[in-house]
Amino acid sequence: MKIISFYNSDSTLIKRAAKSDRQAQQAIYDKYAPRMLSVCRQYIQDLQFAEDVMIGGFVKVFSHLSNFENRGSFEGWIRKIMVRESISYLRKKQFVVFDEEIYENNASTSFSINEEFDVESIQRLIDKLPEGYKMVFVLYAVEGYKHTEIAEMLKISESTSKTQLFKARKMLQDKLKKENILSYGTR
Repeated sequence: MKIISFYNSDSTLIKRAAKSDRQAQQAIYDKYAPRMLSVCRQYIQDLQFAEDVMIGGFVKVFSHLSNFENRGSFEGWIRKIMVRESISYLRKKQFVVFDEEIYENNASTSFSINEEFDVESIQRLIDKLPEGYKMVFVLYAVEGYKHTEIAEMLKISESTSKTQLFKARKMLQDKLKKENILSYGTR
C-alpha cells in the first residue's frame, strides 16, 4: 500500500496548520516530535517531564504559527521554542543555580579518546552536571548559541555564562577521565 502525501511542502503544511487544520498539525507533530523530544531531553533529565514540556512547546508552536515568517528553518524555529520552554520549566521548578565565581583556564589541554562510547553515555554524563552548568553547556556546545545570547536568555552575565561553560567542560572531562574514556594532559 502506497501512502500519498497530501502536503508536498512544509510551507503548505504550515499554512494549513495555521488555519487550525488538525491533520496538518498532526503531520507537523509527527514529523518533528522525535527531534524536539530529544532537544527537551537535553535540558530535562526525566523523560516524562521532557515530554510534557515538548507537548506544551507544540501548543505554543501551533498557537503562534502565524508569527513564523518563512525566513530560516521551520525546524530551527520550533527548536528555539522548545529550548525556551525547557529553560522556563527549569526556572519554574527552581532547579537552576548559577555559580558566579569566575575561573580562568590558562593551560591549553589536548585530549585523546581511549574507547568508543555512545550518545546515551554522553547524555548520562551531561545529566549529572548541576542544572546551571548543564543548561549553559547544552546551549553553547549543542545548540550553538553565543555567550551574549545565553546571558540574555538566562538573565545572567556573559562572564557567568563563560564560567558555567568552563566548569561544565572541566566536570565532564573529569568524569570522562574517571571512566577511562578520555585521557588528557596540558601542552
